[in-house]
Amino acid sequence: MTYYTNLFSPETYVAFTKSERDVSGFRIRQKNVASQIRPGDRFICYMTKTSRWIGILEITEKYFYNNSPLFYPEDDPYVIRFRVKVHVWLPKEKAIPIHEDEVWNKLSFTRDHSKNSKVWTGKLRASLNQLSEQDGRFLECLLKRQGTSGPTYPIDEDHFQKLVGQRIRRKGKTVPVTIPKKVETSQEPKDDSSIRESYRMQAMLAKIGEEMGFNIWIPRSDRSNVLREWNPAEKVLFGELPLNYDANTLNTIEQIDVIWLKRRSIVRAFEVEHSTAIYSGILRMADLLALQPNMNIRFHIVAPFERKDKVLQEIKRPVFSLLDSAPLSKICSFISYDNVYELSKERHLSFLSDAVLEKYTGEH
Repeated sequence: MTYYTNLFSPETYVAFTKSERDVSGFRIRQKNVASQIRPGDRFICYMTKTSRWIGILEITEKYFYNNSPLFYPEDDPYVIRFRVKVHVWLPKEKAIPIHEDEVWNKLSFTRDHSKNSKVWTGKLRASLNQLSEQDGRFLECLLKRQGTSGPTYPIDEDHFQKLVGQRIRRKGKTVPVTIPKKVETSQEPKDDSSIRESYRMQAMLAKIGEEMGFNIWIPRSDRSNVLREWNPAEKVLFGELPLNYDANTLNTIEQIDVIWLKRRSIVRAFEVEHSTAIYSGILRMADLLALQPNMNIRFHIVAPFERKDKVLQEIKRPVFSLLDSAPLSKICSFISYDNVYELSKERHLSFLSDAVLEKYTGEH
């Protein structure tokens, strides 16, 4: 049995964590090294930018070539692939920092160097570097112990999310992006009545979707307030989105106010806009379409009727009309609060399809 390094960026760590965790991929230039790796060998996994050891993967088959998208929607660079079995995969706050004395003073490539030095990083500049048997066995024992019982190493969540959302691949190149976090409502300078109304509207949309037979997604930051107004049946509200997208896309989707899903597909997405500016939800939808131009979803902005003209004006702005997929105005419609109330009173909602929404939308 031989040990090899397997480096994950924060983005690929999140993507692998949300996947089936049965395939690990590498770049084409690593084909020759990959050909030397045999079933039974181990990947000792390390997360760059956070400098943490994160897991152990056992190789179960010889490498194979596959250029179909795995963790990237297109132009996936990790085409040299291994089927793997997870022995240990740690949550990021349990992942072990390499600078911990217990680790630093044991590894052959760090113990003779200052922690401020960069000399030791050679072993961790690329995946598939072979580790010595002594280093491999030490890290394997350490990670297995951490997987069952071990300390927590706090991590700055805001900083980590910035690392996850730094880049996407588009048309053969890597593009830097920023995925803004959903602002906590308690931090927004809005009056309490409008905040309560927005939660009631999210709850009403969730309940309508539930009655129609859909699973529901509500952002984690909103759930405690929405669930005061809506009591979903068991397994209706998803705890995690069952979607196979890259981390940037998932981070964007997770912030949408209400989503109706059928199995593993998004059917409808709603942004409830109770602010005067009416920007955040529209921008989130545009971000999603920029990240996934081929995504086929019906979007809706839900707001008081008196803001209808403002919504329609905003979604026809040039920046939203020149998206690669289609003008936002073609796939995003307006629904007033009053019409959501009316829809909630429809008889036999459980027998209706989501197409009934078109009856309640305003001008596209």
